Amino acid sequence: METRLKEIRPGLAALIIALGMAALSIAPAGLLPAQLDAQSSAAAAGPPPSSGGFFPLADVRKGMTATAWTVFEGDKPEPMEVEILGILRGERGPGHDMILARLHGAKPEFTGVVAGMSGSPVYIGNRLLGSLSYRIGQFSKEPIAGITPIEQMLEVRDLPIQGTGNRDQGTGTAGAQPEGMNFEAMETPLVMSGFHPEAVRLWQKRMAGTGLETIAAGGVGGSSASSLSASFMDDEPSAKALATVVPGSAVSAQLVRGDLEISATCTVTYIDPKQLLACGHPILQAGTVSLPMTTADVVATLASPLNAFKIINTGELIGSFTEDRDSAIRGVLGLKPHMIPVHISVHSQADERKLNVEVVDLPSLTAQAVLVSLYESLLETNESTDETSYHLTGSIDLDGHAPAPLDEWVSSSDGGAASQELALKAAVRFERIYANGARQGAIRAITLHVEAFPRRIQVELETARLVSGDIVHAGDTVMVEATIRAWQQPARNVRIPFKLPVRLGEGNLRVLVSDAGTLDRTLDQPRFAARSVDLETVLAQDRNRHAADRIYVSLLVPEAQAGVGGHALTSLPLSVANAMEPLRTEKDVNLNGESAEVAGDAPAGGVLSGFQVLNLRIEPGGGLN
Repeated sequence: METRLKEIRPGLAALIIALGMAALSIAPAGLLPAQLDAQSSAAAAGPPPSSGGFFPLADVRKGMTATAWTVFEGDKPEPMEVEILGILRGERGPGHDMILARLHGAKPEFTGVVAGMSGSPVYIGNRLLGSLSYRIGQFSKEPIAGITPIEQMLEVRDLPIQGTGNRDQGTGTAGAQPEGMNFEAMETPLVMSGFHPEAVRLWQKRMAGTGLETIAAGGVGGSSASSLSASFMDDEPSAKALATVVPGSAVSAQLVRGDLEISATCTVTYIDPKQLLACGHPILQAGTVSLPMTTADVVATLASPLNAFKIINTGELIGSFTEDRDSAIRGVLGLKPHMIPVHISVHSQADERKLNVEVVDLPSLTAQAVLVSLYESLLETNESTDETSYHLTGSIDLDGHAPAPLDEWVSSSDGGAASQELALKAAVRFERIYANGARQGAIRAITLHVEAFPRRIQVELETARLVSGDIVHAGDTVMVEATIRAWQQPARNVRIPFKLPVRLGEGNLRVLVSDAGTLDRTLDQPRFAARSVDLETVLAQDRNRHAADRIYVSLLVPEAQAGVGGHALTSLPLSVANAMEPLRTEKDVNLNGESAEVAGDAPAGGVLSGFQVLNLRIEPGGGLN
């Protein structure tokens, strides 16, 4: 009998272990059947409404149990058990406490704290405690999270709604922590849809340190059309889309939308018939903003010890985010956002491609959004190679001024991709206008036309000489011959005739044969005053720039020249020059003892570089030829 029991006991033990393993394979790890039933019932009912009241921070105690809601897949929030570990006083700054908590349940224990989870509402009973918003560094083995108390978030809700203006915004960095701090804001996963990897890397490089360089997978949803025939300003939120947004839902803030999309996603903490609060931390802490607010569908939640995030498709427009503050971002339901339309066309030998987007009107982001959108448009043609060169023309349409012209040439070279160089140059030109402190009117639209050339278009000025001799008279017509060489092409000679002014007296005269950049620097020399250049000067400088594909002959006349507000005033009387001298250190004025007067020009057949100075001797009399 004893022998028989010894034979039965191992089999019984194996059976018990097998049954236990079967139970574990059915029940998510860490949850008992009673907890599973409670969570299943809660999931079916959905999160409590925001009207259920708020749980005060003063009543929070260690060991309390709460429930958080977030979307792991689809658009339906799911519950998670939350264990309150305590309160960290002043963790988010003086007077800004953080509630420390541990998440329980199969999904949060598997994925950990996930980018995109920030804003997930936490309830004790049916009363809203706050939002999951912070995590402890990376590679944490436990799903430990920081909760932003709802009292601090409600301060953002109660700010006055000021429309869609985007003035006087900050450029703070979301989640920036002093050195040595372990807590950081959960990332708002940034989805870049329609972009090549090169464009994504450029965005990450330009946005490093802002909290918007972390890129997650995702796609364009119902708010962005592949063919943009009308402005998104005509969008009207649908009642169906509004009805899907509840506490725990995912929502996206769009930075770029249209044929391309850049959007940041987090979770709704609080919602009432007029507005909602999300994230529990800032995106950029930019203050008053105007960002399109859309629904979002979570395709999947990716678990990773380094960078767990939600894979997102943006959905329909439901309003505008109007505040980006320390404790939350605030969105107003049904409010139309203000965006800047950008229209790009790229012409090549084979075809023409058009790209239409709208970009955010926000000082810290707009130029970068224009930059990466233009760069992407240049990468989208099959003819784009390292040998492709570009000519960009277009305009910036702004209130209160004539459209500001854009004209940029970039030749391919051994120094890097011309496509990226062109995008950077265009962004710099735009930034000089957009970020100018004197600008008051809004940017209405940006229109860019790009012509692509399948070759290098560099042209070098090798030499220049006077064909007609260097002894001349006032009023004579003089001929200059310039030798220029295009990339890997034979040198060729270009003759440029010009007439000397009859007012010139006896003496020496210098003649500048140059590219456009050298001429522009000669006409508009550096100022002495350490002051920012006002908008009118910037616009004048842009309009007075010379074309880079021409060769210029300019007379350097020994007469006073002044640069005022982006305009060159040449051949000034000495009395006028003396009167302007005191203004050099106070106003946007420069003075030079030599005037540059353009006397002639000719096509160079590409982007010219180089200059040479020739000397003439003017003798008395003449003017006969």
